[in-house]
Amino acid sequence: MAGGGNAIRGSRVGAGPMGEAERGEAAPRKAVTYFCAHEHRSVVTFAVEATAPDSWDCPKCGLPASLDSDNPPPAPKIEPYKTHLAYVKERRSDAEAQVILDEAIQLLRSRRKSGDIIF
Repeated sequence: MAGGGNAIRGSRVGAGPMGEAERGEAAPRKAVTYFCAHEHRSVVTFAVEATAPDSWDCPKCGLPASLDSDNPPPAPKIEPYKTHLAYVKERRSDAEAQVILDEAIQLLRSRRKSGDIIF
């Protein structure tokens, strides 16, 4: 036997059962165009009876897009990443931080005097 595998001669990959009928007619559709702040046009297809949403994420840049070409939604403001120290500084003044630091240093010095091993 030449060739090989379990392929049926004369068929192609993904052909399905031999003699399979077409899938039938597709449901009626409508095309809806969305516009983003980067002036991208995105055409999305929905079933005719479906209600198209007012906004859609642009597949090109990810910004929100709307149906209004003259007034697309603005890009969302992205807050920069804050470190733990930045959050602490929002909650405490420099004077409060100095008091806490002084208390911690006093505690360490008293522990050293009592013979505790501090790393």
